[in-house]
Amino acid sequence: MGADATGNSNDPNTIQWRRDGSTSTAVRLCWSLGVGTFFAAISIVALWRVYDFAGQAWPQLQPLILALLGALAVTVIAIAVVKDSTGRAVDAAVGTVVMAGIIVALMLAGRVAEGSAALGPLGASPFTAMATLLMPFAFVALVLSSFLRSAGAVDRDAETLYLSDPDLAIDLETIDRVSVWEVGGVTVLNLRYAQPGGEYVPGPRRLVVPPTIAAEIEAAVDSSR
Repeated sequence: MGADATGNSNDPNTIQWRRDGSTSTAVRLCWSLGVGTFFAAISIVALWRVYDFAGQAWPQLQPLILALLGALAVTVIAIAVVKDSTGRAVDAAVGTVVMAGIIVALMLAGRVAEGSAALGPLGASPFTAMATLLMPFAFVALVLSSFLRSAGAVDRDAETLYLSDPDLAIDLETIDRVSVWEVGGVTVLNLRYAQPGGEYVPGPRRLVVPPTIAAEIEAAVDSSR
């Protein structure tokens, strides 16, 4: 976010914020699990092909493949824990390992259920359904991670709200009303724009921001009237 998008960061009347994977656990978790689910599904299909081919060509390779995959999973988790990294690559790798573990566990549970009389005619169906539902879950998680992310600044002198991704400069006088919702520890800022002459005012209608930023924007809008 450059100076042209946020104003002068040294100005005490300009308050900046950034809510993304490096500052919000919710954004980081949603993105990691969403991306990880897709990567895990693709990886399982590809690795199963390799595992099955190895079993036909050289069965002794199968235990080695499983051992290598286990070592890789442990290494990924260890790197994430030791380095406490917030990098997107590490987050994606951890999400892939976690979701792959869940998918494999559901597959194994389905195999066991097929030979179990306890579930009767259902068999593996409940576990297959849960594994299938992980894909729409991943999509929802990615959409949620995008909704929870925001960055910008409030310039009280210029009476302007600056946003990035996409870059927008919104005159506070065009904001007719501000309301704040607290949902599960998340502060959602609802903006209603004035429409003089019926003209549409571009800008987000909802923003997820830190509580202090929500109060600043609300106060700035009130003082600009």
